[in-house]
Amino acid sequence: MEAFFHGMILAFGLILPLGVQNVFVFNQGAIHSKWTQALPAIITAGICDTILIYLAVAGVSIIVFSFESLRFLLLIIGFFFLAYMGWMLWRDHPEAGVDQRQDRFSARRQVTFAASVSLFNPHAIMDTIGVIGTSSLAYTGYEKWIFCLACIAVSWIWFFSLAIIGRKIGQFDRSGKFLKRMNQVSALIVWGMALYMGYQLYEV
Repeated sequence: MEAFFHGMILAFGLILPLGVQNVFVFNQGAIHSKWTQALPAIITAGICDTILIYLAVAGVSIIVFSFESLRFLLLIIGFFFLAYMGWMLWRDHPEAGVDQRQDRFSARRQVTFAASVSLFNPHAIMDTIGVIGTSSLAYTGYEKWIFCLACIAVSWIWFFSLAIIGRKIGQFDRSGKFLKRMNQVSALIVWGMALYMGYQLYEV
């Protein structure tokens, strides 16, 4: 039970901040007429997180952080990736009204974008590998995989909850003003992450 609750609390703490992945899933729930239409984004984000968490617990963290050049490369890519995604969030003005069909991503676009912000986000990769992977070293045998399953469960529950909450807010925020402000706040947070990664580059 200790491993289970440790995994839940740790995963929740990592996934809670308003990153690009969270905002995208939330927005897809808000701008579609039904939250179930955001399932491609939810499932893709969940699968990507499952893969990253599994790799982290399986020991990839030890490999990644044993190569300083690989960590340096991830920091460089992460800085530019987050700076660009922050700009995209700042410019994005999603409309929550049911007649705004042009803002809705098709299933294929949802899968593509959700996968890109999940698997190609070096900050998220370093968080998952560095924090979850390192924390899993405290456990062995079945306890390690209980820890892993707890982290994965939190991730899936969180994405479903984001889309449902997004749909509820979208029903009231017909003008899209709240979504616009949330995107701008998220952009500032993402830019803050980019600056932090830049600072880490300076320290390397």
